[in-house]
Amino acid sequence: MLRIKNLGVYHGYVQAIRELSLEVKEGELLAVLGANGAGKSTLLGTVAGLYKPTAGEIIFKGKPITGQKPEQVVRQGISLVPEKREIFSALSVLDNLMLGAFHRYRKNKPVLMNDIQEILELFPALKGRESDQAGSLSGGLQQMLAIGRGLMSRPALLMLDEPSIGLAPLVVREIMSILVKLKKTGVTIILVEQNTKSALKVADSVLVMERGGITHSGNSVDIIADSSIQEAYLGRAR
Repeated sequence: MLRIKNLGVYHGYVQAIRELSLEVKEGELLAVLGANGAGKSTLLGTVAGLYKPTAGEIIFKGKPITGQKPEQVVRQGISLVPEKREIFSALSVLDNLMLGAFHRYRKNKPVLMNDIQEILELFPALKGRESDQAGSLSGGLQQMLAIGRGLMSRPALLMLDEPSIGLAPLVVREIMSILVKLKKTGVTIILVEQNTKSALKVADSVLVMERGGITHSGNSVDIIADSSIQEAYLGRAR
């Protein structure tokens, strides 16, 4: 579904991504792991059109999307749920969800409420709070809202940047469980996470990034068994 070839991205004079290549298969959940500054968020942001690459190619569903603007990328079927949620705190829950479908509001307005009901079924904790100000929600509910907003674009590929950050373990488990449900509906997912244990439990395949490149890749079973990964990210070594 998604292929990236020899990607290079700079932030000013600093190279954040260097000669990175990867492939994401349709219907899989890919976890991207790595320390702060490894380039994980930059990778997602470049696919989403937030950053322009200086080298390489991004191909989605067989079509090049390299350098497209964010609104164009969303129309192609890619949605990014950013780090720290970035919800519109002063707006209602309902308005936040509606904004996730901004690009199809005019054409698909009659079906948007049906889509919102599907989101509320997926996140029942948001039911009855549609009129609440988004900023009044707990951190967990705000993260659910951010994911729901991303789903309102009806993406084929959903990218999530650190969805567990700042959340209680019980809420993290609930969100990871929801990602598994989404994958079963056919949504392809790229999950950037520093909560390695939670990510490995739900991932089909895993990439480990360091200094803008990929140091390890494989299925989750093989990655868990890798002693260097255990020592660096799971706090133990075999």
